[in-house]
Formats: sequence, C-alpha cells, structure tokens
Amino acid sequence: MKTNQSHVGVLLAGGMSRRYGSPKAFARHNEKYFYEIAYEILSRVCQHVIIVTRQELIERFPSNLHIIVDDSRFVGDGPLAGIYSAMEKKSADQYVVLPCDMPLMTLNVMEHIVNYHKQPITVAVHNGKLQPLVSVWSKDVKEKIFTALQNKQLKMKDFLKGIPVGNIVVDHLNHGNGTFMNVNTPENERELRKWRQS
Repeated sequence: MKTNQSHVGVLLAGGMSRRYGSPKAFARHNEKYFYEIAYEILSRVCQHVIIVTRQELIERFPSNLHIIVDDSRFVGDGPLAGIYSAMEKKSADQYVVLPCDMPLMTLNVMEHIVNYHKQPITVAVHNGKLQPLVSVWSKDVKEKIFTALQNKQLKMKDFLKGIPVGNIVVDHLNHGNGTFMNVNTPENERELRKWRQS
C-alpha cells in the first residue's frame, strides 16, 4: 500500500441495530466480535484506527482502543457524522472507512481501494452497486461533510453526487458474493452461518 500518505481507519459501530435486535458490533463470527474483524483489517492498512460508536456502548470496548462518539452537534446523524467526527479527532491525509457489520470483508478489498485512491473519495463497487461505507476519503472533503451535516443532508448517496468519486470495481477480489454481506437482521445472521459452513 502507499506509504507516503497518512491513513486513519474509521470503524463505524454506532448504528442502532434495530432490525438485528442487539448491537451488531458485538455479534460474533469465527469466535471474533464483528468489530474486531473490521478493526484487524483497518489496522493493516492504516497507522491508526478510530471506532465511532454510541455513548452507551463505549464501556463494552477495550479501554486501549481509540473510541469516540459523534460530534455533539451531529449525534445520530448517520455515517457522514461518524466520518466527520473521526476527522475532527485525528488529522490524516486519508480516512479509510469500514462498517462493523460486514464480517466477511477481506483485507484484499481494503488494500485495493487504498492503493487506487486518487479522487477525493474512492468507493468500492460490488455487483454494479456502490458500497459507500467501504471507501477512502481525503481530508479535503471534511468541510463539505460539515456543510452537509449542518444542512441535514445526511444521505450518503446524495452527498457523493456532489463530489468527484473514484468507483473501484472489486468483484475479482471477492470470495463469492458474501464479502459485502451486511448483517442487519437475524435472517442475515442465518445466511452468514451458511457461508461459515461452506
């Protein structure tokens, strides 16, 4: 991966998990918490990793990790708020974003989008669909995120329409179609178990 740029990992673990029924960050796959899987991947491509979560979950994470909550002005405003909050906490050239609920994600995918990051934002594309939470963000977009948050323009796909985005197809790096599986519901959990057995 590129070594002339500083990278901070942004692990998004602050969703409400309403459909799943319990905090997804602490669901398990192969004896590891979901957040641990994402953390290990980000630590391989970044010099530092920040976990963005909710206030009530902070004490469940190990105290030696860098855990933050959303900037007080934007609490609960979704992924854009999480990315902005991490940018506020630690300066870097690039921010590598990964959610906690993709336990089959691979290091190869993340290395690929980091290595091919040229536009202000680089987004993985899987099966023809943008995966905006598997992405790399340059520090220069911070003020644009702030403006969007102030204006309550919180939808990620709408935000990306106003920014030059590099779309990086990663289908050739997938281990089947499970790599980008979001575990949002108990049904997804059952599907994950099928992948585990295959």
